[in-house]
Amino acid sequence: MMARSHIETRVNQPAASIERVARALSRELKSLHPPSSLAFTYDPIDYAWSAHRAFSLMARARPRALLVGMNPGPFGMVQTGVPFGEVAAVKDFLGINAQIKAPAQQHAHRPIDGFACTRSEVSGRRFWGLMRDEFGTRDEFFRSAFVWNWCPLAFLAERGSNITPDKLPATVRGPIEDACDRALVRIVRVLEPDMVIGVGGFARDRAQGALPQGAVVHTVLHPSPASPAANRGWERQARAQLTACGFLDRST
Repeated sequence: MMARSHIETRVNQPAASIERVARALSRELKSLHPPSSLAFTYDPIDYAWSAHRAFSLMARARPRALLVGMNPGPFGMVQTGVPFGEVAAVKDFLGINAQIKAPAQQHAHRPIDGFACTRSEVSGRRFWGLMRDEFGTRDEFFRSAFVWNWCPLAFLAERGSNITPDKLPATVRGPIEDACDRALVRIVRVLEPDMVIGVGGFARDRAQGALPQGAVVHTVLHPSPASPAANRGWERQARAQLTACGFLDRST
C-alpha cells in the first residue's frame, strides 16, 4: 500500500486539488525558457483546459492505481487535453467533447485541430481500448484508476518532429524534471493510490526517483508504435503485466 500522507489527503472530491497541481505546473514550466533547438512547445493544460478539467472531474480518491504517462502525443493530449487522448477514445469512452481554443502560434506541420483532428493516435487507441475492454465503462475505470502525464508539455523540433523529455538538452531538462517530479508527488498525495504504474520505463523511473522510499511503483509496456515490443501484441503483454502487479486482479 502507498504510504498515506497527512498533506492534501483524504480528499472526498480530489478534482479541485488535481486542477491546482496542473495549473501550478503549467505556470512553472511556462516560466522556463525553451532551448533554441525547439521550434514550439505546446501546453494543452492551457489551451485545452476545458477538456482537461472535464477529465480531472472524474478522479476519485484512493484508487487502486495511478497510471503515469510521459508527455502528450501530437495526435492525443496535444489535441484533446486528455492523457493518451486519442480523439475517438476521448469522445466515445470518456464522453468528453470540448471546444479547444488553439494557441495563436502553431507549427505548420502540427496544427491544433482539437476534436476535429482526424489522425488517430495509436498509443491512445491501444491504452484506452484496453481500459474499455477491461472495465466496460469510464465510471468503472475511474473507480480503480486515474491517469496523469508526468510532463504536460509537448516539444517540437524545427521540422515538427516530436522531442520526448528525455531527449531535451541537459541545460533545460533538469528544471523541467524537478518541476514535474514535484507535481507527481503532489498528485500521489492528493489521490493516495495503492500503487503507481509507469506507462513505459521512463515514467516508471521518474516516479521511482520522485516518490518516497517504499512507494509501490510498477511498470507496463508503453503502447507507442515506435516500440517494436508494443507492436508484437501490446494488449496481451500489457494485460499480463497489469494483472501481475495486481491492478487488473480485482479479486484482491
